[in-house]
Amino acid sequence: MTPDNLFSLAGKTALVTGGATGIGRMAAEGLVCAGARVLIASRKGEACEAVAAELNALDAPGSAEGFAGDVATEAGIAALIDEVKNRTETLDILMNNAGRTWGAPMGEFPFAGWGKVMDLNVAGLFQLTQDLLPMLKGSVGDPARVINVGSVMGEVPMGDGAYSYAASKAAVLHLTKIMGKELAGRHITVNALAPGPFESKMTAFAMTGDDQQSHVAKGVPLGRVGRAEDIAGCMQFLCGRGGAYLTGAVLPVSGGINVSTGGHIFE
Repeated sequence: MTPDNLFSLAGKTALVTGGATGIGRMAAEGLVCAGARVLIASRKGEACEAVAAELNALDAPGSAEGFAGDVATEAGIAALIDEVKNRTETLDILMNNAGRTWGAPMGEFPFAGWGKVMDLNVAGLFQLTQDLLPMLKGSVGDPARVINVGSVMGEVPMGDGAYSYAASKAAVLHLTKIMGKELAGRHITVNALAPGPFESKMTAFAMTGDDQQSHVAKGVPLGRVGRAEDIAGCMQFLCGRGGAYLTGAVLPVSGGINVSTGGHIFE
């Protein structure tokens, strides 16, 4: 059992939605470095193409291709699937990472802050996975992999003004377990990441500088924000031979926030 045997993704083809920035970009790099061919899609096709070029310049064993794809609407999902079919006949890995958030204080949170968030984060994730099932080909010993991106906010009751986002990510984690159960017989594993704070466009409002990052890090039990290798390592494990016997699991990549239950009563 060598690292190459356990974590190599040579010969595998992956699709990463929302792969141009943040956690999606970190995941795409981890997959490319493990030898996978990675299709990167997001609403901004030019950004995906630029990231693919950066990853291909790493001289890693894998490769990347970037193009536009929208998971927020039924028509967008259909167009994305057509583009994927133009590039490959089968998929080994699907990472459902595309998502959006909405923030407003309790008492001011608008009704409009629910529909778009739930449509992309939950309905889009489910529909894309369902429609790609014919392409997700696995076997008893080497199942196809679906990785959903939830959030620690979907595990613990911390709205922090992002009520629809937190609820959507709780739904993602529950859907992961449902799909893990229902798709096991088709030789497809379904697992999820539940990240804490990582640098991304979604968290830029709170983590734009070193001072802000340090402030955020103080709220993390392990004392830091997430790094690219934290996501890459999870993806290489879940998608490689070492993760082939795992389904319906949620990996809490949150620095301990998932088990931070408040103060010590008897201090």
